[in-house]
Amino acid sequence: MSTIQERLKALNITLPTPAVPVANYLPTVQTGNNLIISGQLPLIDGKLFATGLLGKEVDIEIGAKAAHFCMINILAQAQAAVIDLEKVKRLVRLGGFIASTPEFTQQAVVMNGASDLAVEVLGDAGRHARSAFGVASLPMNACVEVEAWFELK
Repeated sequence: MSTIQERLKALNITLPTPAVPVANYLPTVQTGNNLIISGQLPLIDGKLFATGLLGKEVDIEIGAKAAHFCMINILAQAQAAVIDLEKVKRLVRLGGFIASTPEFTQQAVVMNGASDLAVEVLGDAGRHARSAFGVASLPMNACVEVEAWFELK
C-alpha cells in the first residue's frame, strides 16, 4: 500500500506553500479529530488558474481542472495544519462553489475535478460526501472554490 506522499509523487504533484487568508478568517480549524479547511481557490503560484463563469467564459474541462487545483491547495492547507497527511483518517465532505450562469447545470461534473483527485491521493479514505453549488460570483472572479472537512486519526 502506498503512502499519500508516494501517490502525490506518482501524480507529479508537489504541494505548494498554502495561501494566506485575505480577510478575517483562519485557513484551517481543528476541533477534536476534525480538520476544516476554508474555501480554496484554484491558485497556482499565487495566480488564478481560470476566472469567469462556467457556461460563459469557462468550459467544463477548465472548470474541472480548476477544481483539481483547489483540491491541491486543500491538501497543502491540511499538510500545513497537521504536518503529516498520513494523520488523515478520511475526507468527510467537500463543498464546491461554481461561479456559473443561471442556465449552467453541470456543477457536479466540475466538482469531479476535486473529488477524483481526492480519491487518487487518499485512496478509499478520499471517498466523501459532497455538495456543488452554482453561485453568481466568487472572490477575485475565480470560477471555482472548494472547502473540505477531514477526520484525523
